[in-house]
Amino acid sequence: MRFNQFSNLVLAGLILSVAASLGCNQSNRTTSASADSGKIPITTASDEAKKEFVQGRDLFDKLQANDSLQHFDKAVSLDPTFASAELAWANAAPTAKELFDHMNKAVALADKASDGEKLQILAAQAGTNGDAVKQKEYLDKLVSAYPNDERAHFALAGYHFGQQEMVEAIEHYKKATELAPSYSTAYNLLGYAYRQQGDYANAEQSFKKYIELIPNDPNPYDSYAELLLKMGRFDESIAQYNKALSIDPHWNPGYFGITADLMYQNKWPEAEAELQKMADASRNDGELRTAYFGMAVVNSDGGHFDKALAAMDKEYAVAQKKNDVAAMAADLQAKGNIQAEMMRYDAAAKTFDRSHEMIQSSSLSKEIKDNSTLLDHFNMTGIAIGKKDYASARTHADAYLKGAEISKNPAQMKQAHELAGRIALAQKDYDKAISELQQANLQDPRNLYRMSMAYQGKGDSAKAGEFCKKAAEFNPLPQLPYAFIRTKAQKMAKGAKG
Repeated sequence: MRFNQFSNLVLAGLILSVAASLGCNQSNRTTSASADSGKIPITTASDEAKKEFVQGRDLFDKLQANDSLQHFDKAVSLDPTFASAELAWANAAPTAKELFDHMNKAVALADKASDGEKLQILAAQAGTNGDAVKQKEYLDKLVSAYPNDERAHFALAGYHFGQQEMVEAIEHYKKATELAPSYSTAYNLLGYAYRQQGDYANAEQSFKKYIELIPNDPNPYDSYAELLLKMGRFDESIAQYNKALSIDPHWNPGYFGITADLMYQNKWPEAEAELQKMADASRNDGELRTAYFGMAVVNSDGGHFDKALAAMDKEYAVAQKKNDVAAMAADLQAKGNIQAEMMRYDAAAKTFDRSHEMIQSSSLSKEIKDNSTLLDHFNMTGIAIGKKDYASARTHADAYLKGAEISKNPAQMKQAHELAGRIALAQKDYDKAISELQQANLQDPRNLYRMSMAYQGKGDSAKAGEFCKKAAEFNPLPQLPYAFIRTKAQKMAKGAKG
């Protein structure tokens, strides 16, 4: 498993003034690093709080987020002005509501922290607001100020990973391992970056090094299992997930991974049974919601869309109990996408509108609300394409492109190209479809499938087969985009071989 703390937030992105300006308040606080050490300081007035923070951070580095929370709780209890502990709490938060609550506290306390910590907090805030430009600006400053800090390079690598800039991500992950050869989590993410490039040999080497560094932790086996899943070695993958679960029976990502292995072998009842184990063993709302989401994916993959919608309703109900607006809005996005896949376009439009209105009437930031408006144009483009209303589709796609150009967010620009490609494909303008989709997010298997359809329409069976094979064998952890096209892509791939 890799760091992915915002995976269930459709509207969120990635997740600390100057010490000299802090006056007498700073003189009563301590930092854990001197200027000569080259490391980002840890600023707190309590040695005990610092100890708890470091223990929690070590657990979080090992992807044991649930276990880390008690230490971050203790740290902020011992020092209520501990900005880095609030940021760590936000990063480990099991729900969207808790993430935003602790992120806001970290931002409010940022001026009580060191320069490096403040940059971390501001980068996290910018990422959460979907402001990729500011996020990268802060992270570049962080690396420039602390070039010998492995965590600074790790954070910048994470930004590049999120933007699918794998060459740059690998560069900074490798730098982190050079600065701190025992920094295990950097080998984990390095493995994922290689995997994204299709460099399975280097990915496997990185994951094996990760296992070597912390052999008694579950996540190294989980990460290696995910590589085997991607490679289609499903039984070997299950064996590695079971190793993780033998170390920690509460390691819920293991159940989630085994679910994927079973699903891709078309063993849907067995896959759903794994998710029920995950739900039964869940320790917080985040884990329970993930299990319900997995059930929605499994049922979508098997063509049981009504059951998928029922699972999303269960996930929504968990968030509704705590009025977790961001999570509820994300659940409605997923539900709308399922309805659109069922060609229930009017129902999908109403669900998307409900999600958008929920965000607009919330206390979330203006940036998140602006991103929600853009997302609404994205969704309405898809609805219009489904209805063959291409004039409306172009209107919404143009509005999305304009917003993406203003934000300068690379991920949104990829989505703008996707919309243009989808419209062109629907109108059988295959050359334009290919040109646009090549610039879209090709880590979305639906775009690989769309590329195969465009090449097929153009009469290029070789290229159509190449992209269809990539789509058919995408093999991620359970996700809706792949569930919507997996069996179709596999049938098309078999037809091409025949």
